[in-house]
Amino acid sequence: MKNIVILTSNELRHTFMRKAIALDSEINVLASYCEKKSQGIRNVIKQNNDDAAQLYHIESRARSEADFFGAFVNLTPDNSAPQFIEKGEINSQSFIDEIIELKPDLVIAYGCSIIKPQLINHYKDRFLNVHLGLSPYYRGGGTNFFPLVNRKPEYVGATFMYIDEGIDTGDIIHQIRAEVHAEDGPHQIGNRLISKVALSYIEVIKNFDKLVKIEQPKDKKSGLYYSSKDFTPDAVREMYKNFSNGMVEEYLELDELEKAPLFVNPILANLS
Repeated sequence: MKNIVILTSNELRHTFMRKAIALDSEINVLASYCEKKSQGIRNVIKQNNDDAAQLYHIESRARSEADFFGAFVNLTPDNSAPQFIEKGEINSQSFIDEIIELKPDLVIAYGCSIIKPQLINHYKDRFLNVHLGLSPYYRGGGTNFFPLVNRKPEYVGATFMYIDEGIDTGDIIHQIRAEVHAEDGPHQIGNRLISKVALSYIEVIKNFDKLVKIEQPKDKKSGLYYSSKDFTPDAVREMYKNFSNGMVEEYLELDELEKAPLFVNPILANLS
Protein backbone atom coordinates (compact mmCIF):
# COMPACT_ATOMS: atom_id res chain seq x y z
CA MET A 1 0.00 0.00 0.00
CA LYS A 2 1.35 3.42 -0.99
CA ASN A 3 0.25 6.42 1.09
CA ILE A 4 0.22 9.53 -1.08
CA VAL A 5 -0.69 13.20 -1.15
CA ILE A 6 -1.99 14.70 -4.41
CA LEU A 7 -1.37 18.32 -5.44
CA THR A 8 -3.66 19.34 -8.28
CA SER A 9 -6.25 21.83 -9.52
CA ASN A 10 -10.05 21.64 -9.50
CA GLU A 11 -11.13 21.57 -13.14
CA LEU A 12 -12.95 18.50 -14.41
CA ARG A 13 -9.85 16.72 -15.77
CA HIS A 14 -8.06 17.20 -12.44
CA THR A 15 -11.03 15.89 -10.48
CA PHE A 16 -11.13 12.86 -12.76
CA MET A 17 -7.43 12.21 -12.18
CA ARG A 18 -7.47 12.32 -8.38
CA LYS A 19 -10.68 10.30 -8.10
CA ALA A 20 -9.38 7.64 -10.51
CA ILE A 21 -6.08 7.27 -8.65
CA ALA A 22 -7.85 7.08 -5.29
CA LEU A 23 -10.05 4.17 -6.43
CA ASP A 24 -7.09 1.78 -6.65
CA SER A 25 -7.03 -0.65 -3.72
CA GLU A 26 -3.22 -0.43 -3.42
CA ILE A 27 -3.15 3.37 -3.07
CA ASN A 28 -4.26 5.32 -0.02
CA VAL A 29 -4.74 9.04 -0.67
CA LEU A 30 -4.14 10.87 2.60
CA ALA A 31 -5.20 14.23 1.16
CA SER A 32 -5.70 15.99 -2.17
CA TYR A 33 -5.00 19.72 -2.28
CA CYS A 34 -7.08 21.13 -5.12
CA GLU A 35 -6.26 24.68 -6.19
CA LYS A 36 -9.10 26.84 -7.42
CA LYS A 37 -8.36 28.30 -10.83
CA SER A 38 -7.68 32.02 -10.69
CA GLN A 39 -8.61 33.44 -14.07
CA GLY A 40 -9.64 31.01 -16.79
CA ILE A 41 -8.02 31.22 -20.18
CA ARG A 42 -11.44 31.93 -21.71
CA ASN A 43 -11.70 35.16 -19.70
CA VAL A 44 -8.15 36.13 -20.64
CA ILE A 45 -8.98 35.67 -24.33
CA LYS A 46 -12.17 37.69 -24.01
CA GLN A 47 -10.34 40.53 -22.29
CA ASN A 48 -7.51 40.56 -24.84
CA ASN A 49 -9.21 40.21 -28.22
CA ASP A 50 -12.34 38.03 -28.02
CA ASP A 51 -11.01 35.99 -30.97
CA ALA A 52 -13.60 33.55 -32.32
CA ALA A 53 -11.10 30.79 -33.13
CA GLN A 54 -9.55 30.83 -29.67
CA LEU A 55 -12.93 30.97 -27.94
CA TYR A 56 -14.19 28.06 -30.04
CA HIS A 57 -11.11 26.04 -29.14
CA ILE A 58 -11.46 26.64 -25.38
CA GLU A 59 -15.22 26.13 -25.28
CA SER A 60 -15.04 22.92 -27.32
CA ARG A 61 -12.36 21.65 -24.94
CA ALA A 62 -14.76 22.15 -22.02
CA ARG A 63 -17.51 20.25 -23.85
CA SER A 64 -15.14 17.41 -24.69
CA GLU A 65 -13.92 17.16 -21.09
CA ALA A 66 -17.54 16.88 -19.96
CA ASP A 67 -18.09 14.07 -22.48
CA PHE A 68 -14.96 12.18 -21.43
CA PHE A 69 -14.95 12.71 -17.67
CA GLY A 70 -18.33 14.06 -16.54
CA ALA A 71 -20.15 10.79 -15.89
CA PHE A 72 -17.16 9.24 -14.10
CA VAL A 73 -16.74 12.26 -11.84
CA ASN A 74 -20.45 12.39 -11.03
CA LEU A 75 -20.97 8.66 -10.42
CA THR A 76 -17.85 7.42 -8.64
CA PRO A 77 -17.07 7.71 -4.92
CA ASP A 78 -14.44 10.23 -3.90
CA ASN A 79 -11.71 8.51 -1.88
CA SER A 80 -9.21 11.32 -2.51
CA ALA A 81 -9.86 13.39 0.66
CA PRO A 82 -10.04 16.72 -1.23
CA GLN A 83 -9.25 20.10 0.28
CA PHE A 84 -10.01 23.12 -1.90
CA ILE A 85 -7.50 25.94 -1.60
CA GLU A 86 -6.68 29.17 -3.40
CA LYS A 87 -4.24 29.27 -6.30
CA GLY A 88 -0.66 29.29 -5.01
CA GLU A 89 -1.71 28.61 -1.42
CA ILE A 90 -0.05 25.20 -1.51
CA ASN A 91 3.28 26.96 -0.89
CA SER A 92 2.11 28.50 2.39
CA GLN A 93 3.91 27.25 5.49
CA SER A 94 0.72 25.94 7.05
CA PHE A 95 0.03 23.58 4.15
CA ILE A 96 3.67 22.54 3.86
CA ASP A 97 3.64 21.63 7.56
CA GLU A 98 0.34 19.79 7.16
CA ILE A 99 1.66 17.69 4.27
CA ILE A 100 4.84 16.81 6.15
CA GLU A 101 2.81 15.80 9.21
CA LEU A 102 0.79 13.39 7.06
CA LYS A 103 4.03 11.48 6.32
CA PRO A 104 3.14 10.31 2.80
CA ASP A 105 5.33 7.81 0.99
CA LEU A 106 4.98 9.95 -2.14
CA VAL A 107 3.72 13.37 -3.15
CA ILE A 108 2.31 13.47 -6.66
CA ALA A 109 1.38 16.50 -8.75
CA TYR A 110 -0.86 17.16 -11.72
CA GLY A 111 -1.73 20.69 -12.79
CA CYS A 112 -0.83 22.53 -9.58
CA SER A 113 1.18 25.73 -9.06
CA ILE A 114 4.96 25.72 -9.27
CA ILE A 115 6.14 24.24 -5.98
CA LYS A 116 8.76 26.06 -3.94
CA PRO A 117 11.99 24.35 -2.79
CA GLN A 118 11.09 23.58 0.83
CA LEU A 119 8.55 20.89 -0.01
CA ILE A 120 10.56 19.64 -3.00
CA ASN A 121 13.67 19.16 -0.90
CA HIS A 122 11.80 17.46 1.93
CA TYR A 123 10.46 14.85 -0.52
CA LYS A 124 13.52 14.61 -2.76
CA ASP A 125 13.15 11.63 -5.11
CA ARG A 126 9.66 11.02 -3.70
CA PHE A 127 7.90 13.97 -5.39
CA LEU A 128 6.45 13.08 -8.79
CA ASN A 129 4.81 15.11 -11.52
CA VAL A 130 3.18 14.41 -14.85
CA HIS A 131 3.93 16.93 -17.58
CA LEU A 132 1.47 16.88 -20.48
CA GLY A 133 3.99 16.91 -23.30
CA LEU A 134 7.07 15.01 -24.34
CA SER A 135 10.14 16.52 -22.70
CA PRO A 136 12.57 17.67 -23.92
CA TYR A 137 11.12 17.84 -27.45
CA TYR A 138 8.49 20.45 -26.50
CA ARG A 139 9.09 22.65 -23.47
CA GLY A 140 7.31 25.53 -21.75
CA GLY A 141 3.55 25.89 -22.26
CA GLY A 142 1.08 24.32 -24.68
CA THR A 143 3.33 21.31 -25.14
CA ASN A 144 0.54 19.18 -26.60
CA PHE A 145 -0.96 22.06 -28.57
CA PHE A 146 2.06 23.21 -30.55
CA PRO A 147 2.95 19.79 -31.98
CA LEU A 148 -0.46 19.92 -33.64
CA VAL A 149 0.22 23.45 -34.90
CA ASN A 150 3.49 22.14 -36.34
CA ARG A 151 1.75 19.11 -37.91
CA LYS A 152 3.65 16.71 -35.64
CA PRO A 153 1.05 14.71 -33.65
CA GLU A 154 3.69 12.08 -32.88
CA TYR A 155 5.04 14.54 -30.28
CA VAL A 156 1.78 14.63 -28.30
CA GLY A 157 2.12 12.68 -25.06
CA ALA A 158 2.92 12.83 -21.36
CA THR A 159 6.10 12.69 -19.29
CA PHE A 160 6.19 11.36 -15.73
CA MET A 161 9.15 12.86 -13.88
CA TYR A 162 10.68 13.61 -10.51
CA ILE A 163 10.15 17.22 -9.45
CA ASP A 164 13.24 19.32 -8.90
CA GLU A 165 13.66 23.08 -8.47
CA GLY A 166 13.56 23.73 -12.21
CA ILE A 167 10.48 23.75 -14.44
CA ASP A 168 10.01 20.31 -16.04
CA THR A 169 13.74 19.61 -15.69
CA GLY A 170 13.70 16.63 -13.28
CA ASP A 171 14.82 13.12 -14.13
CA ILE A 172 12.31 11.27 -16.28
CA ILE A 173 10.38 8.27 -15.00
CA HIS A 174 8.40 7.28 -18.08
CA GLN A 175 6.72 8.65 -21.20
CA ILE A 176 3.55 7.71 -23.05
CA ARG A 177 2.38 8.80 -26.47
CA ALA A 178 -1.17 9.88 -27.25
CA GLU A 179 -3.42 7.41 -29.00
CA VAL A 180 -4.79 8.88 -32.22
CA HIS A 181 -7.71 7.53 -34.22
CA ALA A 182 -9.16 8.43 -37.60
CA GLU A 183 -11.32 11.59 -37.57
CA ASP A 184 -10.04 12.66 -34.15
CA GLY A 185 -9.92 16.35 -33.28
CA PRO A 186 -7.49 17.93 -30.80
CA HIS A 187 -9.69 17.43 -27.76
CA GLN A 188 -10.42 13.78 -28.45
CA ILE A 189 -6.67 13.21 -28.65
CA GLY A 190 -5.96 15.27 -25.53
CA ASN A 191 -8.67 13.83 -23.31
CA ARG A 192 -8.00 10.24 -24.37
CA LEU A 193 -4.40 10.92 -23.36
CA ILE A 194 -5.51 12.19 -19.92
CA SER A 195 -7.48 8.96 -19.43
CA LYS A 196 -4.32 7.03 -20.29
CA VAL A 197 -2.29 9.24 -17.94
CA ALA A 198 -4.55 8.29 -15.01
CA LEU A 199 -4.06 4.57 -15.62
CA SER A 200 -0.32 5.07 -16.08
CA TYR A 201 0.03 7.23 -12.95
CA ILE A 202 -1.52 4.42 -10.91
CA GLU A 203 1.11 2.01 -12.21
CA VAL A 204 3.92 4.53 -11.62
CA ILE A 205 2.82 4.89 -7.98
CA LYS A 206 2.38 1.16 -7.34
CA ASN A 207 5.70 0.29 -8.97
CA PHE A 208 7.63 3.23 -7.53
CA ASP A 209 10.18 1.08 -5.67
CA LYS A 210 11.13 -0.69 -8.92
CA LEU A 211 11.60 2.43 -11.06
CA VAL A 212 14.91 3.48 -12.55
CA LYS A 213 15.79 7.12 -13.13
CA ILE A 214 16.25 8.32 -16.69
CA GLU A 215 18.39 11.43 -16.91
CA GLN A 216 16.74 14.18 -18.92
CA PRO A 217 18.94 15.86 -21.57
CA LYS A 218 20.34 19.02 -19.97
CA ASP A 219 20.95 20.98 -23.18
CA LYS A 220 18.62 23.97 -22.85
CA LYS A 221 18.69 24.39 -26.63
CA SER A 222 17.20 20.95 -27.18
CA GLY A 223 13.62 20.88 -28.31
CA LEU A 224 11.22 23.74 -28.99
CA TYR A 225 10.13 26.23 -26.34
CA TYR A 226 6.73 27.99 -26.28
CA SER A 227 4.98 30.32 -23.84
CA SER A 228 1.45 31.67 -23.46
CA LYS A 229 2.18 34.54 -25.85
CA ASP A 230 2.57 31.96 -28.63
CA PHE A 231 -1.06 30.85 -28.18
CA THR A 232 -2.28 33.22 -30.87
CA PRO A 233 -5.39 33.20 -33.05
CA ASP A 234 -3.17 32.35 -36.03
CA ALA A 235 -1.73 29.35 -34.18
CA VAL A 236 -5.22 28.06 -33.37
CA ARG A 237 -6.34 28.47 -36.97
CA GLU A 238 -3.22 26.73 -38.24
CA MET A 239 -3.87 23.76 -35.97
CA TYR A 240 -7.46 23.33 -37.17
CA LYS A 241 -6.30 23.73 -40.78
CA ASN A 242 -3.91 20.83 -40.21
CA PHE A 243 -6.76 18.64 -39.01
CA SER A 244 -8.83 19.61 -42.05
CA ASN A 245 -5.93 18.87 -44.39
CA GLY A 246 -5.27 15.27 -43.47
CA MET A 247 -2.78 15.54 -40.60
CA VAL A 248 -4.33 12.64 -38.66
CA GLU A 249 -4.46 10.40 -41.71
CA GLU A 250 -0.80 11.14 -42.47
CA TYR A 251 0.15 10.34 -38.89
CA LEU A 252 -1.68 7.02 -38.89
CA GLU A 253 0.44 5.94 -41.85
CA LEU A 254 3.74 6.63 -40.05
CA ASP A 255 5.98 3.73 -39.16
CA GLU A 256 6.80 3.51 -35.46
CA LEU A 257 10.46 4.25 -36.24
CA GLU A 258 9.44 7.59 -37.77
CA LYS A 259 7.99 8.81 -34.48
CA ALA A 260 9.84 10.61 -31.68
CA PRO A 261 11.57 8.04 -29.46
CA LEU A 262 10.17 7.80 -25.95
CA PHE A 263 11.97 7.52 -22.62
CA VAL A 264 10.59 4.25 -21.27
CA ASN A 265 11.04 2.78 -17.80
CA PRO A 266 11.58 -0.98 -18.17
CA ILE A 267 9.04 -1.92 -15.51
CA LEU A 268 6.40 0.21 -17.29
CA ALA A 269 7.23 -0.69 -20.89
CA ASN A 270 3.76 -2.09 -21.56
CA LEU A 271 2.17 1.34 -20.86
CA SER A 272 3.75 3.38 -23.67
